[in-house]
Amino acid sequence: MVIMADDWPPAELDLDKPTIARAYDALLGGKDNFAADRALADQTSALIPGLRESAVENRKVLVRGIRHLAGEAGMDQFLDLGSGLPTVENTHQVAQRENPAARVVYVDIDPLVSVHGRALLADNDVTRVMTGDVRDPAAVLSDPAVEGFLDFSRPAVIMMVGMLHYLSPDVVDGVVAAYRDVLAPGSHLFMTSLVDTGLPQQQELARITRENLGEGWARTPAEIEAQFGDFALIEPGVTYTALWRPDAPADPDNLTPGEQLGMAGIAVRLR
Repeated sequence: MVIMADDWPPAELDLDKPTIARAYDALLGGKDNFAADRALADQTSALIPGLRESAVENRKVLVRGIRHLAGEAGMDQFLDLGSGLPTVENTHQVAQRENPAARVVYVDIDPLVSVHGRALLADNDVTRVMTGDVRDPAAVLSDPAVEGFLDFSRPAVIMMVGMLHYLSPDVVDGVVAAYRDVLAPGSHLFMTSLVDTGLPQQQELARITRENLGEGWARTPAEIEAQFGDFALIEPGVTYTALWRPDAPADPDNLTPGEQLGMAGIAVRLR
């Protein structure tokens, strides 16, 4: 990947401080991270059994979800909030295999995402990437990368995959509601989150994440489901990521520790 001189380094980049996007990239075994990100990934993985597996499961459920949305559900507009760094099987790659005209906008607060995204997508005129704070829906939705490129007067998908647990309790309801409200009937909301089903490692992971990245809250299945508002959940509802429409049969009674860290759900706005 070639990064232009005027893009590097981004003014906001702090090589000594881990970020959500880069730490996740490190968990996935990616190369777009720094020593601080790798150290956090390694230290947390040593404390939380199955953490790297959980990151992989989150990526797998993203692929399955987008495949359904762009294929069976016929969605051709995607706003991917907290998208993270480009890796294999990104949203635009999965969606555009189903529909080459599908439009995708990636949003992440890490400036490195925009730098790498622009390089990756230089020849893709139906995919955009922007630096933005997901916690400010008005700014995100009015950004030129989104406004006029995605048409929210017709069905679209808003994604918060691996993002919901980074929204603090004091803002989560308002932020998610603001994104829900912009969606037209027939639109979908796709979310995954660190879950709290009473297992100690779930809250421990949330604590470590808060201490090192400033954000991180494990939510109960009911709390995750509540964020879909009055949208109708599609089958199988809010469930562990490994159980959300798996490509191969999965045994709900024999999930690994990593498969019990996160849950996923997709819901549709009916009216």
